[in-house]
Amino acid sequence: MSEDNSSNGHKSWLDKFTQAFAQEPKTRKELFELLREANRNKLLDNDALAIVEGAIQIADLQVRDIMIPRSQMISIKACQSPEEFLPSIIDAAHSRYPVVGENNDEVLGILLAKDLLPLILKKDNSNFDLRTLLRPCNFVPESKRLNVLLKEFRANHNHMAVVIDEYGGVAGLVTIEDVLEQIVGDIEDEHDVEEDSYIRPLPTGDFIVKALTPVDDFNEFFDSGFSEDEFDTIAGVVMSAFGHLPKRNETIEIDHMRFRVLNSDSRRLHLLRITPLNKKT
Repeated sequence: MSEDNSSNGHKSWLDKFTQAFAQEPKTRKELFELLREANRNKLLDNDALAIVEGAIQIADLQVRDIMIPRSQMISIKACQSPEEFLPSIIDAAHSRYPVVGENNDEVLGILLAKDLLPLILKKDNSNFDLRTLLRPCNFVPESKRLNVLLKEFRANHNHMAVVIDEYGGVAGLVTIEDVLEQIVGDIEDEHDVEEDSYIRPLPTGDFIVKALTPVDDFNEFFDSGFSEDEFDTIAGVVMSAFGHLPKRNETIEIDHMRFRVLNSDSRRLHLLRITPLNKKT
């Protein structure tokens, strides 16, 4: 009898859920409440609820809300030789870079880091012309809605767009990953540290460090002297030094180390890149 009651109860909720959608919620608030009720009744888990809500909410966001601002863009000049621009590419470890002409408002195209691999086999790069490797650049206005941008990324198979302001100048850039993270949360990439560790060395001599690394673990690894009484995590040290919550690609030097923010959101830091600097004698 109890099994039948449980089954009937389950069916009645499914009927209610189906009926609610059939009646088409009149407002977004009603829709969200319906989804949260489904979550409370175990029809949607927390991750699924967050994804659905994120997918709905990106229609309210514009490119200017999530773009990497111009001041934090890492771009390459078309006139540079491989010896001049490769250190920046190795340090940033991105897969795509805007290439500019005489000034930063003259974006000529997008360079894919993988397109530089043939340089390894060439002994003479004296006639190298970066312009021959460029892919077309997609330009979008600051006001473009994220849901529209995502459709364009998918339709055009683009992963990056340069954002322009109302005067046609470069305001920043945005990637498909930036948009998707508004829906599904932070996306792990090759920079991310394994779940059971806090610090990962890179071949370049730099380190990828989780922002939640305990200060005592950080001090022990790097032989540093950050206050373990004042801060619990290295994120606290970095935020205190900045004096604000830094955005992605912001850098600061602390205690003979350069800290660059690799991943952050509107509330906290997630991932840092550490470059040890030569200590002063």
